[in-house]
Parts: sequence; C-alpha cells; structure tokens
Amino acid sequence: MIPVLEIGGTHVTAALVDLRDGRVTNRTREPLDADGDADDILGTVRHCADGLSVPPGARWGVAVPGPFDYARGIALFKGVGKFDALYGMDVRAAFLEGLRQRPADVVFLNDAHAFLTGEWSAGTVRGHHRAVGITLGTGVGSAFLADGRICANGPGVPPEGRMDLTEIDDRPLEDTVSRRAILARYGDPAADVHDIAGRARAGEARARRVLDDVFTGLGVVLGPRLVDFGATALVVGGSIARSWDLVAPALSAGLVTGGWTPNSPHADADSLPPGAPECPVGDAPPGPGGTSAAGAQRTRTMKPAGPAGNAALVGAARAAGA
Repeated sequence: MIPVLEIGGTHVTAALVDLRDGRVTNRTREPLDADGDADDILGTVRHCADGLSVPPGARWGVAVPGPFDYARGIALFKGVGKFDALYGMDVRAAFLEGLRQRPADVVFLNDAHAFLTGEWSAGTVRGHHRAVGITLGTGVGSAFLADGRICANGPGVPPEGRMDLTEIDDRPLEDTVSRRAILARYGDPAADVHDIAGRARAGEARARRVLDDVFTGLGVVLGPRLVDFGATALVVGGSIARSWDLVAPALSAGLVTGGWTPNSPHADADSLPPGAPECPVGDAPPGPGGTSAAGAQRTRTMKPAGPAGNAALVGAARAAGA
C-alpha cells in the first residue's frame, strides 16, 4: 500500500492506495485554508497525513497544483490566488522532517496530471489512447495524455500542458474560468459557486447565464486543442465539476463550436490528425504491464470524474510506485 496526499485549494486528502487494483483505503479529508500562513497550511497537511498507519521509510506520492517545482519539491505559488505563503519553501524537506511516519522519499506530481493518470489507469477514460483531463476548482488544471504518458508539448498541447496559460478574448483563461471569475461575474459577495449552482437549478436566469457563459467559453478554446491533439476522451474533475448537470450542456456546446463534438461516431482513437506524434515527454508511468491502453475507443466522449473522487490519489500512487 502506497501512502498518498492530494492537496487542493480548499482541502487535503490522505489515503493508502493498492496499485494492483487501484483500491483506495483509509481515506481522510480535511478542510484547508489556502490563504493561511505557511505554518497553518503545512500543519493541516501534516495532521491529515499523520492519521495514516504507515511504517517509517515509505515512499509517499503527493498531488499538488502548480506552479511548483515538482522535481525539487519547492513551492512556487505567487499571484495565483492560493498558497502564496508557501512561496519558495522546500515542501519536500518539510514533509521528510515533519511527518510522524518519517518517509524515505516524497514524490510530487501535478494534481491535474495525477487526476488524468488515475482516470486513465483505473477510471472513466480507461481504454483511450489519447485523453485530456480538466480540473475546475480554484483555477483550471489540465493534462494531455498519450498512451499513459503526460504530454508537455505537441499539436494541441498548450504551453507546458497548462490551459491556464491560454487566453479567452485576449485575457488569461482564469479571468473567465475559475472560482474567483464566476463569483466576480455573478456579483453577489455572499454567494459561493455552489450557491450560484443551486440558484441556477432553481431557475434563476442570471445564475444560469453566468455558468453557461463560463463553460461555453472554456469549450470554445478547448475544442480546437482536442482536435489537434487527437483526443477521443475528455474527463472533467474538480469541485466545480460536481455540478455536472450544469457544466456538461454548456461545455459540450462550446466544444462543438470549437470543432470537437462529443460522442461523434466518426472519431477513431487509432487515427491521429496529421502531424500528431507520439508523446515522449511526460511524468506519468505507462499503464499496467507497461503497455498502452487496450481496446481503442471509437467515439469522442466527455465524462465527469469517477464518483469516488479517487483518481488523483491513484495517480499520485503510480508516480510514487514507479
């Protein structure tokens, strides 16, 4: 069993993962204040981790959003609306020295990469050769995967594989698609995203219009990249994606406008667009047995994250177990 942590903008989760079957056990989750000071943030993470029964000397996997130096374990958060207090800190050293279980090593992985790797290896997009994952929460996370490996470049792949570095109408994507953008656009300081979603379901036109505009806009900029990448699957996770009944129709409409029609029967996972190479750059290990995903899918499918919400935990475990 591999100990893992998933650190998000509003929570931290600790668990044990069995890589033989992707089973997740001893899962605990605690709220996390991403605007807190460094001691409070790291203290909350340590408290969550310390609840796991793990012998000393284990290798831990940690899924964490960027910007982050994953190889060195250094936090680079600055001006992204979360974890600013950790900027420049050696988070690896903090865990090696501060966790009760005294790990032998800590492996860090981008949370969106971990999410897509987990969904590909044991989740909703298993069987697809080329898939894209988007996480919607505090900001927008993204990952582009070819045969089990994360792509940092290539046709359709944004700079560093990061959709948050792209633009809508000459403005950063997260000025339109993010928690802060939705709240600003809605204009009620007392409401959070889940409140706006509830009002949209209740028939409030303003709430529905705000959400429709946001997710349609995301689909319009994402669709051409999915076409160029040759993706046959899109999986969407994150806290905002839990309102899938509201996200899916608008996102699908935007994807169609962008040229990538979900469930289009002519799409073929084995037929890549001209110039789409194999993806040699990435940080995710190949699938079980070291082979590419079996059973090519021949439709373009758009799905929400698996209901258990364990994909990033599985992805982090795969990185630690590689």
